[in-house]
Amino acid sequence: MSKQVKRAVALPTAAEDKAITAAAKSDPDALPLTQKQLKAMVPIRKLRGRPKSEGRKQLVSIRYSPEVIAWFKSTGDGWQSRMDSVLRDYVARRSRRASSSARR
Repeated sequence: MSKQVKRAVALPTAAEDKAITAAAKSDPDALPLTQKQLKAMVPIRKLRGRPKSEGRKQLVSIRYSPEVIAWFKSTGDGWQSRMDSVLRDYVARRSRRASSSARR
């Protein structure tokens, strides 16, 4: 087993720190952030992952015919969303038909 050697971090002296800070401030590509820029910053954990959906979907287990799944998968990425869209269109058409029948 190899031994891990802990190395001490050598902090710069006050004079070295002053020289580093002066060099950084003189670099036009590395200017300090303004207060406006700092206030506009967002923690990265808020930016990770998929955006939250307004209409949350429900997880269910369902069985479809193999040819139906094969056809939707053959349409490429996003096939599940397209399948959902087809089903929602079907529901909307059936709902309109049912509501027009009820008016008679």
